[in-house]
Amino acid sequence: MCPYKGLRYFELEDHHWFFGRETLTKTLLGKISQKNFLAVLGASGSGKSSVIRAGVLYQLKQGLTLQGSADWEIKIMVPGNQPMFTIAQQFLEPDLSRIQRSHQLETAESLLEKGSDGLKRLIETTDAPKVLLIIDQFEEIFAPDTDKAERERFIDCLLGAVEKCNGKLKVMIAMRADFFGKCVEETYSGLSQQIEENLVSVTPMKEKELLRAITKPAKLVNLPIEPLLIKEILKDIENSPGSLPLLQDALRELWKQRDHQGLTLANYTKLGRVAGSLNKRATDVYQSLTIAQQLTAKHIFLNLTQLGEGTEDTRRRFLKTDLVTENHDQASIDAMVQLLADEKLIVTDRTQQGDEVIDVAHEALIRHWELLQQWLDESRQQLQEQRKIESLAQEWRDRGYKNEYLLQGRRLKECRQKQQYLTLSTRASEFLEKSAKHQLMSRVQAVGLFFIIPLMGTYLGLREIQLNADTKLLENCPEKQEYCPGRREALQRLVKASKSLAYFDLDNANLYKANLTNANLYKANLEDANLYKANLYKANLNNALLNNANLRYANLNNALLNNANLRYANLDNANLRYAKVTNANLRYAKVTNANLTNANLHIANLTNANLEDANLEDANLTYAKLRYANLYNANLEDANLYNANITPRQIKSTCNWDQAFYNDYWDKEKREWIIDHEANKAYIEGLKQDKASDPKTPPDCSKWE
Repeated sequence: MCPYKGLRYFELEDHHWFFGRETLTKTLLGKISQKNFLAVLGASGSGKSSVIRAGVLYQLKQGLTLQGSADWEIKIMVPGNQPMFTIAQQFLEPDLSRIQRSHQLETAESLLEKGSDGLKRLIETTDAPKVLLIIDQFEEIFAPDTDKAERERFIDCLLGAVEKCNGKLKVMIAMRADFFGKCVEETYSGLSQQIEENLVSVTPMKEKELLRAITKPAKLVNLPIEPLLIKEILKDIENSPGSLPLLQDALRELWKQRDHQGLTLANYTKLGRVAGSLNKRATDVYQSLTIAQQLTAKHIFLNLTQLGEGTEDTRRRFLKTDLVTENHDQASIDAMVQLLADEKLIVTDRTQQGDEVIDVAHEALIRHWELLQQWLDESRQQLQEQRKIESLAQEWRDRGYKNEYLLQGRRLKECRQKQQYLTLSTRASEFLEKSAKHQLMSRVQAVGLFFIIPLMGTYLGLREIQLNADTKLLENCPEKQEYCPGRREALQRLVKASKSLAYFDLDNANLYKANLTNANLYKANLEDANLYKANLYKANLNNALLNNANLRYANLNNALLNNANLRYANLDNANLRYAKVTNANLRYAKVTNANLTNANLHIANLTNANLEDANLEDANLTYAKLRYANLYNANLEDANLYNANITPRQIKSTCNWDQAFYNDYWDKEKREWIIDHEANKAYIEGLKQDKASDPKTPPDCSKWE
């Protein structure tokens, strides 16, 4: 078992690995025994969450240091951006049915609407002699998406109840020290004064404390550590407040690299030492992903970062279901969350309602991963706009999807305009759609049936304005720019409205999973475009430029690709059933594992193309250029290869080649290919007799049986 926690804070059950903070734990216990309010402030990464859980909480549960504390009721919470709702959840009984839970939550919220008097009543209902309410990451109440009025109510409720409960309620808050300035910006019921009078600062660990934190856990599992390594680690984190998660992460990675000598300086140097280990590991994980997976990972990490306003960026817990967008479906989110959790870069938990919540393993990842910092710098303004809408959608959800929390008027109009270029979660998009429909229905009901037709005309006019704006957006996207905010959504709306996209310049565009069914992309420029898993069913791509395009897993069923330029395109696992690909340029294209059943590839140029494991059943390859093409393991059952430029060895490297057609002619009257069965049979027999044309490695045709 690894004796180090990595980026995760120490939990109550990790107390046996927790060393170095014994003095601080004793101080906190002494303070909480004497005071009803305690503020624990320190730098991010100074170990506040760990000392509270594995230090203070463990000792209180034992009841040995503080007499009677084993009987206390201890509630620990992180406020989120709806702190009143979160605190109400702390007073729900476990194992309730959904209906019972809803009733209890409604009762708790109703009491808390009365402020500190309501919280006092909730405290009084408990049988425990004392209630300790621990609020970790208190700085979350100052997040930009937290309503100011609710923040004030929450603080007033807490401080007022502490005063009114006659010692039965104790409150301990843990907050990043750089957020203290936020506490003095408003009066907040005297919060800043309370903090100053009841403050315990979490200062950097001393050398002896760090030595215990490094060596004591190792001794428990008989893990040797080179003395020189300890010396170098201590030197690296000297005068570095907030370095504890980096230390734990580096030690955990060293444990993974351990050998018979235990933890060594050589491996420490290789990992990038304390400062570089996390950055290197996160980057290595990211670079090991496919392009599609990288986009999903980036999407997740951006959503797990709370943008600072006058403070550093912080962590942001997020419901997994809210990570699902048009660009990132549930399956890809599930897979990536599991992968990142396995790599210990994120953590998962569940709310009391059973919803899965995602969080970064530690804020150190936000501060020290250079790639994430780069993404945040590039996307900050867009993310701020997105968060405002997401917050409104969350409130609508938390309030039971009630219509009074939907948007109307100018506010709705502004959000709908922003929706054109923002990547919103499925729930946020649904929120705006519901708001728009509710507003329309409200107006219809208000003015009566007489005005329905004019309103519908207005709606259609607005729709046309939207489509014109979408067209203008596409035209204004910078050339060759991979990401252009709102481009993918604009394209989909235009396609859905049957608008032509012929001749459009989409060079290098990121159209990952775009739904372009029936799109008219005649002569469109899609060079280097990312169309991974795009739906191009029945799309018109005749004469389109698709050089180097990524069409992996794309749906091109019944698509028109006649005369299209697909040179170097990646069509791995693409669906090209019944596609028309006549005279298309597929030189050097990767068409491995693609489904080309019944595809028409007449006169197509497939020189040097890779068609390994492709399904060419019933495909028309007449006059196709297949020189140097790799057809190993491809299925040629009933394929027509009349006059195709292909060698006997290429043919015999495929599967079911003896069921293909090589000799036929075009019947002008019937306008179809007529098989010359006798000539075909003779040709196949000749190939079988020609042992010199046998491939060096026979194909494995088991998948086509």
